Amino acid sequence: MKPQKEGYRVAVVGASSLLGKELITVLEEQHFPVSRLVTFEAEDEEPDLPIVDLRESSMIAIEDRELSPGDLDFAFLAGQVRSMPAFLKIVEGLQNASGDRAPCAIIDLVGEGEIAGVGTARSLSVPFLDRLYPAGGAEEGESAFFISAHPAVIALSTLLLRLQARFPLQTAVANVFSSASESGSRGIEELQKQTVNLLSFQKIPQQVFGAQLAFNLLPRLGQGGTGEHAALENRLCHQLRQYLGERVPLPALRLFQTPVFHSLGISLYVETREVVEPEALAAALAGDRVQVRRASQGAPSQVEVTGSDEILVDTVSADATHRTGAWIWAVADHLRLAALNAVAIAETLRGRAASSSGRDAH
Repeated sequence: MKPQKEGYRVAVVGASSLLGKELITVLEEQHFPVSRLVTFEAEDEEPDLPIVDLRESSMIAIEDRELSPGDLDFAFLAGQVRSMPAFLKIVEGLQNASGDRAPCAIIDLVGEGEIAGVGTARSLSVPFLDRLYPAGGAEEGESAFFISAHPAVIALSTLLLRLQARFPLQTAVANVFSSASESGSRGIEELQKQTVNLLSFQKIPQQVFGAQLAFNLLPRLGQGGTGEHAALENRLCHQLRQYLGERVPLPALRLFQTPVFHSLGISLYVETREVVEPEALAAALAGDRVQVRRASQGAPSQVEVTGSDEILVDTVSADATHRTGAWIWAVADHLRLAALNAVAIAETLRGRAASSSGRDAH
């Protein structure tokens, strides 16, 4: 990839999804230099956004089939689309392009590339953690495919790596509480309809969750649901294993579906090798991207954290049974965290391109 003085040509796949909309918002907030924004429709068939030339602030009428991967610098995958595997294979071909044309960087936020099995050199990335806690042997290479870690993986990795850096861990167990928006706008709509219908004693829809989620908690989705819950739980475990490696004890993990519209919650249990005071554990967690509450403050909630860039952590509690055990409650806006991480990956690639260009000039 070469630095672009006039901005980068960016595609957002699934731009009409909740994650896609948040991604576009973050691109604008971070002033990412976009000269052209191309959007692809998500599977939920929401009205898609147009192709926009940001330099002229004009709408460009163009069919998706008229767009060549060579016309792009970045492609963000923020939603499942019917033609996703074909799109990925086309863009992947740019890695082998000859001449001066730079490959299009694919940044996958939803694990679609993992499912499709596309790409020869994938890279799971959390840029701010990569800089602070580099994994030995990581390859930058010339890969054009990058996986942006799921926000639950980002939050758990942040907490575990910070603790391990100060107080070596023996074991970890994590319960992740997912919200309805993890299933997109259709998940929010179904939870809303279930809530209203239950209060009026009417039949509830179950196409997304396959069971009653309103006023309830589900360890797995019921029959007839989308099946995304089990796939997501497996994806979290796989990404944690891939990203953390042997740097910290891998946490045993369960995923629960909660009747909350936005954000995720994490209940993390850890055991240290030595007895450590909860206050010391809290001090180890606090820092960039993480805000730890004092006992005099209210506990952070999934509702409260919506729209925040930070991971909010409650006061660390000692376990009543195990001397070296402690409990940590954390919440994060999963859409926001995912979008911020994906844009950070793009910024990292921009920096590499600029550095490479500077070396070539000399």
